[in-house]
Amino acid sequence: MAAPALPPLPPPLKSIQHHLRTAQELDKREPVVAYYCRLYAMQTGMKIDSKTPECRKFLSKLMDQLEAMKKQFGDNEAITQEIVGSAHVENYALKMFLYADNEDRAGQFHKNMIKSFYTASLLIDVLTVFGELSEENAQHRKYARWKAAYIHNCLKNGETPQPGPIGMEGESFDVEKEEAGSSSVHSGTTQPASSSTYEANNTPTSNYTGIHIPPGAHAPANTPAEVPHNTGVTSNTIQPAPQNIPLVDPSLYSAQSGGEVRLTPEDFARAQKYCKYAGSALQYEDVSTAVQNLQKALKLLITGRE
Repeated sequence: MAAPALPPLPPPLKSIQHHLRTAQELDKREPVVAYYCRLYAMQTGMKIDSKTPECRKFLSKLMDQLEAMKKQFGDNEAITQEIVGSAHVENYALKMFLYADNEDRAGQFHKNMIKSFYTASLLIDVLTVFGELSEENAQHRKYARWKAAYIHNCLKNGETPQPGPIGMEGESFDVEKEEAGSSSVHSGTTQPASSSTYEANNTPTSNYTGIHIPPGAHAPANTPAEVPHNTGVTSNTIQPAPQNIPLVDPSLYSAQSGGEVRLTPEDFARAQKYCKYAGSALQYEDVSTAVQNLQKALKLLITGRE
């Protein structure tokens, strides 16, 4: 089912254009993530301007797209249950981040990894649909956006980027110019490149050498394909990396509830969340994350504590 075409994006809503473009790119490959990208754009657009005729018309058409997708994927738990949808989007964002981080640490700098960093940051934006970002995800978003700008500007100036986490300085990355020729957010219409520029110096300057970022070696075997691969840069094919599987907590073998543990509705909800996270992690062959979340759920259900 083709989603209804959107009218041209009104200038006041320019800040949501990249999230809508990401949705369009993921429509066939990851429709759940595409749905939540549009939902984020809708909610953000409503906060920006829902009164002027031009914006109201655009947001109304976007709402029609969301309703059409909801009908099409109405039997998908990731659409009908927010806790499942949140886990799905978060795991896909992490997949994008780890792919780019793996390439970065290996010194493989190219447009595909730059866009993967930037797209990961957009998908972490989308996670705010489900509530406030965790501190870890907020750091990942800042780091991914800054890395995209830093590596882009280095390559543009003929410089060799420094791999891995380093001190952050102000960088800017004009996404529109780098994506010249790509499809617009509304079907069948070409928009001129705007002057929208991500300013990394909007983020407080800080030293990122101590940031907690999952090692690139743990990147999933299946890497994303969000942009064309004919970047003109040769990159070694990423082989599935051995995963460090966490040891099972020995206390879980002997733990007994003793009958006195009373679980609250919030406890059951958290246990369900951990199980959903584990299931979503397995979709991306992330055994370590799956094991960790299953252990958290088991410990909570047995002892009533996390």
